Amino acid sequence: MKQILSSYECESRVTSATVTSSEKSDIKPSAPGGARPRSVAWLLIAGVGLAALNLRTAITSVGPLLDEVTGGLHMSGTLAGVLTTLPVLCFAAFGALAPTLIRRFGEHHVLVGALAALAAGLGARAFSGDPWLFLVLSVIALSGGAVGNVLLPTLVKQHFPGRVGAMTTLYTTTLALGTTIAAAATVPVQQAAGSWRVALGSYAVFAVIAIVPWLLVLRHEPPRGDPAEALSLGRVLRTRMGWQSVLYFGTQSTVAYILFGWFAQMLRDQGMDAANAGILLSYLTALAVPISLVLPGLMARVRDHRGFVSFFYVAYIVGLTGMWFSPLQGVWIWTTFLGLGMGAFTLALTFFAVRTRTAPATAALSAASQSLGYLMGGLGPFLFGTLHHVTGGWHAPLAMVFGIMTLNFCMGLLLGRPRYLEDQLTQAPEASRPGR
Repeated sequence: MKQILSSYECESRVTSATVTSSEKSDIKPSAPGGARPRSVAWLLIAGVGLAALNLRTAITSVGPLLDEVTGGLHMSGTLAGVLTTLPVLCFAAFGALAPTLIRRFGEHHVLVGALAALAAGLGARAFSGDPWLFLVLSVIALSGGAVGNVLLPTLVKQHFPGRVGAMTTLYTTTLALGTTIAAAATVPVQQAAGSWRVALGSYAVFAVIAIVPWLLVLRHEPPRGDPAEALSLGRVLRTRMGWQSVLYFGTQSTVAYILFGWFAQMLRDQGMDAANAGILLSYLTALAVPISLVLPGLMARVRDHRGFVSFFYVAYIVGLTGMWFSPLQGVWIWTTFLGLGMGAFTLALTFFAVRTRTAPATAALSAASQSLGYLMGGLGPFLFGTLHHVTGGWHAPLAMVFGIMTLNFCMGLLLGRPRYLEDQLTQAPEASRPGR
């Protein structure tokens, strides 16, 4: 932490003169010739961690109480399906809007607005008695999470370009913790309070708390650059790296959503009881926490990341092979390997920062990858379930996952090479294919 603070203070003294280091080419001083106080660094660190803790609560708090929510609102099966699909759609749509909002209002103001939307949506929907209004308020809450997803890599790059690894560790770890806490604590809170509304609405309090440090540092927001120099999603998608990032993020999201939705059911179909299947699913998701603690720091120390890509691919293949041939014999081993493979999510998030030199480029690459990538991810569980229904078994769906992960591996090998998005932006428009 002392290294992060020292790095922050050193970076804040950089003037608008030319900076030769590619890692700090986007730094702008908060005040001419002066360093920002250490208290601001502490507020930014706390702000990043608290914001990340809240980004998934609107999603993972609903699943454990889906029956209670749909029953209490007299929600039809169709609307219940819409509710479970909303996260992917909102993350795609609102994530794509984030760069435009950043150019117009600035990163800090947009994040304050995103957290306010998250808090308002979470709090208000708990009092809703109409299923359609509940869906609308869920969209408001999810819009905040979607925009925050794009913003956090950008803010890390903007304020801590020399400590990208450490700060990415902070936000990916707290993101994983928030996801796990919302999934695990919602039912106990509902049982203690006797109301699903209290359980869901309680997460609004944490979102309000997360707003506080960002309100305190609003006046320290760096000046916005020339809008003419901002990166659009179209420019990112005219580069090979842009599409490599989209496909890498999208394929890992697809496999992750498949496992979230179908892993427990696969085990139950083999004869495992629901309680143990749920425990294994929780273990699968909890493995993201230790991975997020160590991976960004390791990535920041090297420029070539193809070794990490290979590690996660091999972990997935071992886990999937075990599920194919002997799902219950050695199930904890297969689950461990699958959980390690899902660390590719942290890898994909870290790529946004380590494959760009500037905060605007980080924002554009993050928005393009997450908006299109989450759309891909949303199709995964549907296709997996359809294959299972048509074939009556799990081999055909698992074969699809093998194929998706192989595509993920190929894109990761291309994306893992030591290059920067900004260099490709100066190349000819025909350099838009995912390969090379």
